[in-house]
Amino acid sequence: MKDTKQKALEIGHLIEDYKGEDVKVIDVSELNSWTDYFVIATVNSASHWKGIYKHVKDYVKENDLEINVPNRKLASGDDWNLIDIGPIVVHLMSAEARAFYDLEKLWYGGTVL
Repeated sequence: MKDTKQKALEIGHLIEDYKGEDVKVIDVSELNSWTDYFVIATVNSASHWKGIYKHVKDYVKENDLEINVPNRKLASGDDWNLIDIGPIVVHLMSAEARAFYDLEKLWYGGTVL
């Protein structure tokens, strides 16, 4: 049976397969109590992130995971979209948003896998 680390890495590879750019998987389990891994990727457009979301959603169903949907509707834009899978949080970001928020620097204490 796959552990969470393997699933996070597989999601990273899946995003790469569908042309997500500069994909990083970061172990943040020692830095917070609400998730274990970030998967961060740059996407080029709203249709690009929606396509990747569909493939991540299919992966989640096939691997005994669940996407946590917030109780309220969040605005979904082209700059930054988040998929909360509990122990894995996927960040699909435009190049501009990724440079601005610089999550890799913010979570520098995590281990890049």
